[in-house]
Amino acid sequence: MYRATSDDSAPASIDPTKPSIARVYDAFLNGTDNYESDRQVVRGVLKAAPEARDLAVENRNFLIRACRFLARQTGVTQYLDCGSGLPTAENVHQVVQRIDPGSRVVYVDNDPTVPAHARALLEGNENAVFVAEDIFEPERLLADDTVRSTLDWSEPIALLQLGTLHHYNGEATRTRKDIMRAYVDALPSGSYVVISHFLDPQDEYSATARKMEELFLHSMMGSGTFSTRAELQELFDGLDMLPPGLVRCADWWPDGPHLRELNAAQRSIAGGIGRKP
Repeated sequence: MYRATSDDSAPASIDPTKPSIARVYDAFLNGTDNYESDRQVVRGVLKAAPEARDLAVENRNFLIRACRFLARQTGVTQYLDCGSGLPTAENVHQVVQRIDPGSRVVYVDNDPTVPAHARALLEGNENAVFVAEDIFEPERLLADDTVRSTLDWSEPIALLQLGTLHHYNGEATRTRKDIMRAYVDALPSGSYVVISHFLDPQDEYSATARKMEELFLHSMMGSGTFSTRAELQELFDGLDMLPPGLVRCADWWPDGPHLRELNAAQRSIAGGIGRKP
């Protein structure tokens, strides 16, 4: 199951007793860069919903397929990956640069665990950089010197919000829709926006989705909201949706037919791509 990282090995800047979103995702994916507090969140969710690990798996698979599509089909060569998290197999730059080595990627995350791992992964790659900024403060992020200089803002950009927005807890002052509006307004015409988000399927699987939400929200992590399809569609306001639209991540141009019925978790995360006219 877990290849444990000792809490005693944590850098001074990191509190291993407090779970982080990046490390919890890493634990869900059976990674090595997580602590007991992160694994405790995962165990709590898996105890109530054993299939919950597939939330992370489907999110990662959707990211890979979406990036592969963008690199092959759209001509976009610039990517802004918001909330990139800890490196894992098949990161954005590895997917898109395999198709077009000249593609440029900016990774953004403000989790203190992430920078050292990201910079080690990107060492020697002139077309991929890491920026430590808060993705829920778009104006500040978009004004960052590295973001401005690495990407050409007169040409289309692919903005990625994969498994990020459901961890935003500041709705009282600024909604997820407000945040996405700030990003979309800043993007050049012809840009693409990729979003994945926890989904309340509003069917017989809703109870499991809301159970997972309760566990996430009341864990030490304290975030992980499940939204309806109508609520998620609002995040794409002003964009032209690419077929098949906003669907379950597992149904977004899968690599093959579903030979097994989707479980509750696979039915509880949705994604899509929109293009700015």
